Amino acid sequence: MRMALMLEHVSKRFGQFTAVQDLSLTIPEKEMFGFLGANGAGKTTTFRMILGLLDPSEGRITWDGKTINYGTGNLIGYLPEERGLYPKLRVKEQLVYLARLRGMRKDVALLELKYWLNRFKIPEYENKKVEELSKGNQQKIQFIAAVIHKPKLLILDEPFSGLDPINVELLKEAVIFLKENGTTIVFSSHRMEHVEEMCEHLCILHKGKTIVHGSLKEIKRAFGKKNLIIHTDFSLEWLKNFPGVLKGKTTTEGIHLQIEGEEDAEHILSEVVKKGFIRKFALEEPSLNDIFIEKVGDSFE
Repeated sequence: MRMALMLEHVSKRFGQFTAVQDLSLTIPEKEMFGFLGANGAGKTTTFRMILGLLDPSEGRITWDGKTINYGTGNLIGYLPEERGLYPKLRVKEQLVYLARLRGMRKDVALLELKYWLNRFKIPEYENKKVEELSKGNQQKIQFIAAVIHKPKLLILDEPFSGLDPINVELLKEAVIFLKENGTTIVFSSHRMEHVEEMCEHLCILHKGKTIVHGSLKEIKRAFGKKNLIIHTDFSLEWLKNFPGVLKGKTTTEGIHLQIEGEEDAEHILSEVVKKGFIRKFALEEPSLNDIFIEKVGDSFE
Protein backbone atom coordinates (compact mmCIF):
# COMPACT_ATOMS: atom_id res chain seq x y z
CA MET A 1 0.00 0.00 0.00
CA ARG A 2 1.38 3.41 -0.96
CA MET A 3 1.14 5.77 1.95
CA ALA A 4 -0.08 9.03 0.55
CA LEU A 5 0.26 11.46 3.44
CA MET A 6 2.78 11.11 6.26
CA LEU A 7 3.35 13.29 9.29
CA GLU A 8 6.52 12.36 11.15
CA HIS A 9 7.12 13.80 14.64
CA VAL A 10 5.47 17.07 13.70
CA SER A 11 5.31 19.85 16.30
CA LYS A 12 4.17 23.45 16.01
CA ARG A 13 4.91 26.12 18.59
CA PHE A 14 3.73 29.72 18.71
CA GLY A 15 6.07 31.39 21.22
CA GLN A 16 5.65 29.52 24.51
CA PHE A 17 2.46 27.78 23.36
CA THR A 18 2.67 24.31 21.78
CA ALA A 19 -0.33 23.81 19.46
CA VAL A 20 0.75 20.40 18.11
CA GLN A 21 3.20 18.08 19.84
CA ASP A 22 5.12 15.21 18.25
CA LEU A 23 2.32 14.16 15.90
CA SER A 24 3.01 11.10 13.73
CA LEU A 25 0.30 9.89 11.37
CA THR A 26 0.08 7.82 8.24
CA ILE A 27 -2.99 8.47 6.12
CA PRO A 28 -3.48 5.73 3.53
CA GLU A 29 -4.02 6.74 -0.08
CA LYS A 30 -7.62 6.83 -1.40
CA GLU A 31 -9.12 6.52 2.03
CA MET A 32 -11.22 8.67 4.34
CA PHE A 33 -9.44 9.51 7.58
CA GLY A 34 -11.24 11.00 10.58
CA PHE A 35 -9.58 13.70 12.63
CA LEU A 36 -11.26 14.32 15.98
CA GLY A 37 -10.66 16.66 18.85
CA ALA A 38 -12.32 19.28 21.00
CA ASN A 39 -11.89 22.95 20.16
CA GLY A 40 -8.24 23.93 20.58
CA ALA A 41 -6.95 20.36 20.16
CA GLY A 42 -4.69 21.36 17.25
CA LYS A 43 -6.72 20.15 14.26
CA THR A 44 -6.77 23.40 12.27
CA THR A 45 -3.07 24.05 12.95
CA THR A 46 -2.31 20.55 11.63
CA PHE A 47 -4.40 21.21 8.50
CA ARG A 48 -2.57 24.48 7.86
CA MET A 49 0.78 22.67 8.07
CA ILE A 50 -0.43 19.98 5.63
CA LEU A 51 -1.49 22.78 3.27
CA GLY A 52 1.94 24.40 3.48
CA LEU A 53 0.44 27.58 4.98
CA LEU A 54 2.39 27.06 8.22
CA ASP A 55 5.82 25.47 8.57
CA PRO A 56 6.21 22.86 11.32
CA SER A 57 8.55 23.83 14.17
CA GLU A 58 9.84 20.25 14.03
CA GLY A 59 9.25 17.09 12.01
CA ARG A 60 8.24 16.66 8.41
CA ILE A 61 5.12 16.24 6.30
CA THR A 62 5.31 14.37 2.99
CA TRP A 63 2.92 13.43 0.22
CA ASP A 64 4.04 10.28 -1.63
CA GLY A 65 7.50 10.77 -0.19
CA LYS A 66 7.86 14.40 -1.32
CA THR A 67 7.89 17.30 1.12
CA ILE A 68 4.72 19.35 1.11
CA ASN A 69 5.11 23.07 0.60
CA TYR A 70 3.17 25.94 -0.92
CA GLY A 71 4.04 24.66 -4.40
CA THR A 72 2.15 21.39 -3.90
CA GLY A 73 -1.06 23.40 -3.44
CA ASN A 74 -2.60 22.19 -6.71
CA LEU A 75 -2.74 18.63 -5.37
CA ILE A 76 -4.79 19.67 -2.34
CA GLY A 77 -8.36 20.88 -1.84
CA TYR A 78 -9.36 22.55 1.42
CA LEU A 79 -12.72 23.36 2.93
CA PRO A 80 -11.90 25.61 5.90
CA GLU A 81 -14.06 25.79 8.99
CA GLU A 82 -14.27 29.58 8.61
CA ARG A 83 -15.84 29.91 5.18
CA GLY A 84 -14.01 32.39 2.95
CA LEU A 85 -15.84 33.30 -0.26
CA TYR A 86 -16.12 36.84 -1.65
CA PRO A 87 -19.73 37.88 -0.94
CA LYS A 88 -19.99 40.43 -3.79
CA LEU A 89 -18.66 38.16 -6.55
CA ARG A 90 -20.86 35.93 -8.67
CA VAL A 91 -20.54 32.18 -8.12
CA LYS A 92 -19.28 31.48 -11.65
CA GLU A 93 -16.54 34.12 -11.79
CA GLN A 94 -15.35 33.27 -8.30
CA LEU A 95 -15.09 29.52 -8.81
CA VAL A 96 -13.55 29.74 -12.27
CA TYR A 97 -10.98 32.21 -10.91
CA LEU A 98 -10.08 29.84 -8.03
CA ALA A 99 -9.81 26.90 -10.46
CA ARG A 100 -7.49 28.90 -12.73
CA LEU A 101 -5.27 29.69 -9.73
CA ARG A 102 -4.98 25.91 -9.32
CA GLY A 103 -3.74 25.55 -12.91
CA MET A 104 -7.04 24.59 -14.57
CA ARG A 105 -8.10 25.77 -18.03
CA LYS A 106 -11.18 28.00 -18.08
CA ASP A 107 -13.28 25.72 -20.33
CA VAL A 108 -12.49 22.68 -18.16
CA ALA A 109 -13.33 24.65 -15.00
CA LEU A 110 -16.69 25.71 -16.44
CA LEU A 111 -17.61 22.10 -17.27
CA GLU A 112 -16.63 20.98 -13.79
CA LEU A 113 -18.60 23.86 -12.23
CA LYS A 114 -21.74 22.93 -14.19
CA TYR A 115 -21.36 19.28 -13.13
CA TRP A 116 -21.21 20.18 -9.41
CA LEU A 117 -23.99 22.79 -9.50
CA ASN A 118 -26.27 20.19 -11.12
CA ARG A 119 -25.19 17.53 -8.67
CA PHE A 120 -26.10 19.82 -5.76
CA LYS A 121 -29.39 20.75 -7.48
CA ILE A 122 -28.51 24.47 -7.69
CA PRO A 123 -27.74 25.14 -11.41
CA GLU A 124 -29.62 28.45 -11.26
CA TYR A 125 -27.06 29.91 -8.81
CA GLU A 126 -24.27 30.12 -11.37
CA ASN A 127 -24.76 33.88 -11.91
CA LYS A 128 -25.91 34.82 -8.41
CA LYS A 129 -23.71 36.70 -5.95
CA VAL A 130 -22.58 34.61 -2.97
CA GLU A 131 -24.23 37.02 -0.50
CA GLU A 132 -27.63 36.30 -2.11
CA LEU A 133 -27.45 32.61 -1.19
CA SER A 134 -28.59 30.91 2.01
CA LYS A 135 -25.94 29.67 4.43
CA GLY A 136 -26.43 26.05 3.31
CA ASN A 137 -26.04 26.96 -0.37
CA GLN A 138 -22.97 29.09 0.36
CA GLN A 139 -21.51 26.00 1.95
CA LYS A 140 -22.15 23.96 -1.21
CA ILE A 141 -20.34 26.64 -3.26
CA GLN A 142 -17.44 26.57 -0.79
CA PHE A 143 -17.30 22.78 -1.17
CA ILE A 144 -17.22 23.11 -4.99
CA ALA A 145 -14.34 25.61 -4.60
CA ALA A 146 -12.41 22.92 -2.67
CA VAL A 147 -12.94 20.16 -5.27
CA ILE A 148 -13.30 21.89 -8.65
CA HIS A 149 -9.62 21.31 -9.56
CA LYS A 150 -9.90 17.56 -8.80
CA PRO A 151 -7.40 17.44 -5.93
CA LYS A 152 -5.70 14.20 -4.96
CA LEU A 153 -5.94 15.12 -1.28
CA LEU A 154 -9.03 16.80 0.16
CA ILE A 155 -9.12 18.32 3.65
CA LEU A 156 -12.58 19.00 5.09
CA ASP A 157 -12.74 20.97 8.33
CA GLU A 158 -16.22 20.57 9.89
CA PRO A 159 -17.87 20.17 6.46
CA PHE A 160 -21.40 19.56 7.78
CA SER A 161 -21.64 22.29 10.40
CA GLY A 162 -24.75 24.43 10.02
CA LEU A 163 -26.36 22.26 7.33
CA ASP A 164 -29.88 20.83 7.50
CA PRO A 165 -30.24 17.01 7.30
CA ILE A 166 -31.06 16.99 3.55
CA ASN A 167 -27.95 18.98 2.67
CA VAL A 168 -25.82 16.89 5.03
CA GLU A 169 -26.85 13.81 3.02
CA LEU A 170 -26.12 15.54 -0.31
CA LEU A 171 -22.66 16.55 0.85
CA LYS A 172 -21.96 13.13 2.40
CA GLU A 173 -22.81 11.42 -0.90
CA ALA A 174 -20.45 13.81 -2.72
CA VAL A 175 -17.61 13.08 -0.29
CA ILE A 176 -18.11 9.30 -0.64
CA PHE A 177 -18.24 9.67 -4.45
CA LEU A 178 -14.87 11.48 -4.42
CA LYS A 179 -13.32 8.83 -2.18
CA GLU A 180 -14.56 6.04 -4.46
CA ASN A 181 -12.95 7.88 -7.36
CA GLY A 182 -9.54 7.87 -5.71
CA THR A 183 -9.34 11.06 -3.62
CA THR A 184 -7.64 10.80 -0.22
CA ILE A 185 -9.85 12.62 2.29
CA VAL A 186 -8.99 13.93 5.75
CA PHE A 187 -12.08 14.95 7.55
CA SER A 188 -12.59 16.64 10.90
CA SER A 189 -15.90 16.80 12.70
CA HIS A 190 -17.47 17.28 16.09
CA ARG A 191 -20.19 14.88 15.04
CA MET A 192 -18.98 11.44 16.04
CA GLU A 193 -21.69 9.63 14.09
CA HIS A 194 -20.45 11.11 10.78
CA VAL A 195 -16.91 9.94 11.44
CA GLU A 196 -18.17 6.54 12.55
CA GLU A 197 -20.23 6.16 9.41
CA MET A 198 -17.62 7.32 6.90
CA CYS A 199 -14.07 6.73 8.14
CA GLU A 200 -12.00 3.55 8.32
CA HIS A 201 -9.10 5.07 10.25
CA LEU A 202 -9.03 7.94 12.67
CA CYS A 203 -7.04 9.91 15.16
CA ILE A 204 -8.21 11.70 18.31
CA LEU A 205 -6.15 14.75 19.24
CA HIS A 206 -6.18 16.25 22.70
CA LYS A 207 -4.21 19.40 23.51
CA GLY A 208 -1.99 18.85 20.49
CA LYS A 209 -1.16 15.20 21.24
CA THR A 210 -2.53 11.99 19.72
CA ILE A 211 -4.40 9.95 22.29
CA VAL A 212 -6.04 7.41 19.95
CA HIS A 213 -4.91 6.44 16.46
CA GLY A 214 -5.73 3.45 14.29
CA SER A 215 -8.53 1.66 12.50
CA LEU A 216 -12.04 2.24 13.86
CA LYS A 217 -12.63 -1.51 14.25
CA GLU A 218 -9.44 -2.04 16.25
CA ILE A 219 -10.04 1.02 18.43
CA LYS A 220 -13.49 -0.29 19.36
CA ARG A 221 -12.16 -3.79 20.01
CA ALA A 222 -9.34 -2.50 22.19
CA PHE A 223 -11.79 -0.39 24.21
CA GLY A 224 -13.36 -3.67 25.28
CA LYS A 225 -16.43 -2.29 26.99
CA LYS A 226 -19.84 -2.86 25.47
CA ASN A 227 -23.21 -1.13 25.59
CA LEU A 228 -26.24 -3.11 26.66
CA ILE A 229 -29.77 -1.88 25.96
CA ILE A 230 -32.67 -3.59 27.75
CA HIS A 231 -36.37 -2.73 27.37
CA THR A 232 -38.87 -4.23 29.83
CA ASP A 233 -42.12 -3.21 31.53
CA PHE A 234 -40.61 -3.58 35.02
CA SER A 235 -37.94 -1.53 36.79
CA LEU A 236 -34.29 -2.34 36.06
CA GLU A 237 -32.84 0.22 38.46
CA TRP A 238 -31.14 -2.58 40.46
CA LEU A 239 -28.91 -3.39 37.48
CA LYS A 240 -26.89 -0.20 38.04
CA ASN A 241 -25.12 -1.99 40.91
CA PHE A 242 -24.84 -5.37 39.19
CA PRO A 243 -21.31 -6.89 38.92
CA GLY A 244 -19.62 -5.87 35.64
CA VAL A 245 -21.81 -2.80 35.16
CA LEU A 246 -19.74 0.38 34.85
CA LYS A 247 -22.48 2.92 34.11
CA GLY A 248 -26.25 2.85 33.92
CA LYS A 249 -28.83 5.27 32.62
CA THR A 250 -32.58 4.69 33.00
CA THR A 251 -34.59 5.46 29.84
CA THR A 252 -38.35 5.70 29.25
CA GLU A 253 -38.32 2.16 27.87
CA GLY A 254 -35.82 0.46 30.15
CA ILE A 255 -32.11 0.90 30.81
CA HIS A 256 -28.90 1.63 28.93
CA LEU A 257 -25.79 0.07 30.52
CA GLN A 258 -22.08 0.18 29.87
CA ILE A 259 -20.61 -3.20 30.83
CA GLU A 260 -17.10 -4.63 30.96
CA GLY A 261 -17.61 -7.49 28.52
CA GLU A 262 -19.89 -10.01 26.83
CA GLU A 263 -19.95 -12.49 29.69
CA ASP A 264 -21.48 -9.81 31.93
CA ALA A 265 -24.37 -9.59 29.46
CA GLU A 266 -25.02 -13.33 29.88
CA HIS A 267 -25.19 -13.01 33.69
CA ILE A 268 -27.53 -10.02 33.41
CA LEU A 269 -29.80 -11.84 30.94
CA SER A 270 -30.17 -14.89 33.20
CA GLU A 271 -31.24 -12.60 36.09
CA VAL A 272 -33.59 -10.35 34.10
CA VAL A 273 -35.40 -13.33 32.50
CA LYS A 274 -36.55 -14.48 35.94
CA LYS A 275 -38.38 -11.18 36.50
CA GLY A 276 -40.62 -11.07 33.44
CA PHE A 277 -40.93 -10.39 29.72
CA ILE A 278 -38.03 -8.69 27.87
CA ARG A 279 -38.95 -6.63 24.82
CA LYS A 280 -35.41 -5.81 23.80
CA PHE A 281 -32.00 -7.08 24.84
CA ALA A 282 -29.23 -5.75 22.59
CA LEU A 283 -25.47 -5.88 23.05
CA GLU A 284 -23.71 -3.20 21.03
CA GLU A 285 -20.18 -2.10 20.27
CA PRO A 286 -19.11 1.03 22.14
CA SER A 287 -19.81 4.18 20.17
CA LEU A 288 -17.04 6.52 19.14
CA ASN A 289 -18.67 9.04 21.46
CA ASP A 290 -18.18 6.68 24.44
CA ILE A 291 -14.50 6.25 23.55
CA PHE A 292 -13.97 9.97 22.98
CA ILE A 293 -15.54 10.97 26.30
CA GLU A 294 -13.51 8.38 28.19
CA LYS A 295 -10.21 9.36 26.56
CA VAL A 296 -10.66 13.11 26.47
CA GLY A 297 -12.73 13.51 29.61
CA ASP A 298 -14.93 16.50 30.27
CA SER A 299 -13.05 18.84 27.97
CA PHE A 300 -15.21 17.93 24.97
CA GLU A 301 -17.68 20.63 24.00
